[in-house]
Amino acid sequence: MRINRALRLGVGAIALTVVAATATACGGGDSKSALDHAKDGKLTIGIKFDQPGLGLRNKDGSYSGFDVEVAKYVAGKLGVKPEGITFKESPSAQRETLIENGQVDYVVASYSINDARKQKVDFAGPYYVAGQSFLVRADNTDIGSPESLKGKKVCSVKGSTPAQNIDKNFKDTQLQANDTYSLCLEGLRAGSWDAVTTDDIILAGYAAQSTGAFKVVGKPFTTENYGIGLKKGDKELRDKVNDAIEAMFADGSWKKAFDASVGGSGYQAPAPPKVDRY
Repeated sequence: MRINRALRLGVGAIALTVVAATATACGGGDSKSALDHAKDGKLTIGIKFDQPGLGLRNKDGSYSGFDVEVAKYVAGKLGVKPEGITFKESPSAQRETLIENGQVDYVVASYSINDARKQKVDFAGPYYVAGQSFLVRADNTDIGSPESLKGKKVCSVKGSTPAQNIDKNFKDTQLQANDTYSLCLEGLRAGSWDAVTTDDIILAGYAAQSTGAFKVVGKPFTTENYGIGLKKGDKELRDKVNDAIEAMFADGSWKKAFDASVGGSGYQAPAPPKVDRY
């Protein structure tokens, strides 16, 4: 009787150990650093899966966009070939958590550098300076600046910084807030409103996806520095990623990636920004 009870306890302890080990493995990440993973020829990189021109998971399972090309270039400079990369979807609200938990080695996902985020993660870059602008139908001729929005209907995403900016600073504009930019584009195409607003490069991606239907207008009137999010305190990785970004600027790969990703919209690549080695 005692032997059977001991066996049951032993089996139970083993089962608990297996469950705990499995839970740890499924929790994402390990004790290795991003550079350790790179030495093994593998990296897990966070990107957006739903932003045409920036980070998009295509129907065939491939990935495309400017952020994707930046991510791959940096990986190459760290010694990792494209086939060694695993892309992981990184929604805006989850980016810091994915980095902190080691579920990704770095994030390239229209990730604006700001002081609040720098409390949790480090950034390399910026690799692009975005700014709020407008997307209009291709035949539109009366919107070209924030001042020209008076009396116009403008769509953005609920709770987004661009929507808040319009609501706060352009009182004469009729703001339409939707759940997604896809809904904004459908309404723009149908003539339900006059413009869609968010970061210029995001708008250029949508315009490139619908060649001839839309165009980006107006100079950006806000500033968003897109950086590559990294684990906090990993200075060696940050320095290497900054080196890679500067190399991408210098050898022409940055402009080539921009033109290939969003150039179809007619939007011209700006000058590359200066990397901030804080």
